[in-house]
Amino acid sequence: MTSLINDFRDERNWRQFHNAKDLALSISLEASELLEVFQWRTSESAVSEHRNELLEELADVTIYCLQLASDLDANLGQEIVRKVIKNGEKYPVEKSRGVARDC
Repeated sequence: MTSLINDFRDERNWRQFHNAKDLALSISLEASELLEVFQWRTSESAVSEHRNELLEELADVTIYCLQLASDLDANLGQEIVRKVIKNGEKYPVEKSRGVARDC
């Protein structure tokens, strides 16, 4: 997947514009566009009536995340596993199950 994304970028000579700072900014901007789909709607309404738009914005966020991870020479899969383990230590099941606040 990352190769497809990077090939698309490189064919257009856009890598010169995609430094770590600008990719991080783009992640935030696209995440805001994802959030905007929910503005003034219930979650259920946004998901049922604007599913395609949500998926497009989610794809945009993911594309920039994958590009940044690639540029940082990071294995995002390994980083996700490492973060889930860390979160498991921070939020043990016995203290966190069904609780929507910090332990």
